[in-house]
Amino acid sequence: MASQTLHETKKSQAKRALRSLAIGITIPFAITLTIIILFGSSKRYNVLSKPFWFAPLWYIHSATLGSSLCMGLAAWLVWADGGFKGESDALCFYVAHISLSIVWHPLVLVMNAYAVAAVSGAVNCVTLLICYLRFRKVNPFAKDLAKPCLAWTVYLTLVSFKLMLL
Repeated sequence: MASQTLHETKKSQAKRALRSLAIGITIPFAITLTIIILFGSSKRYNVLSKPFWFAPLWYIHSATLGSSLCMGLAAWLVWADGGFKGESDALCFYVAHISLSIVWHPLVLVMNAYAVAAVSGAVNCVTLLICYLRFRKVNPFAKDLAKPCLAWTVYLTLVSFKLMLL
């Protein structure tokens, strides 16, 4: 009887964990996808005379979605390990990162506000670096998931700076 109750408890905990994982990954992904759908096409970006290291727009969209998935999973791992509780500011920096990352597409592809995008990208790099440092204290795998996201954000910031100079 007691083993059946223990089994039921573990089963319900596993369901809650999977549900929270799905929410933790789906929300940032859905926000990013919505921004890409609303602001992701730009005739001007496609016809610009760009350096060879500028990625095509389809790749930027795909990598941004991948980065969103990685950071969502990293944040969930930190949350699952209790890293957002107490006096940790990791959640604030994660929310700041999400907010800053979703503005790149409208700033660059719609408004052509390259200087603002470059500053926003630089601030986003700092927030991601802080997320990386906070996540490192809680979960080593979450830290590793934040690394490619930081690299991608640095790349988008460099693209913004270069577009500003074109």
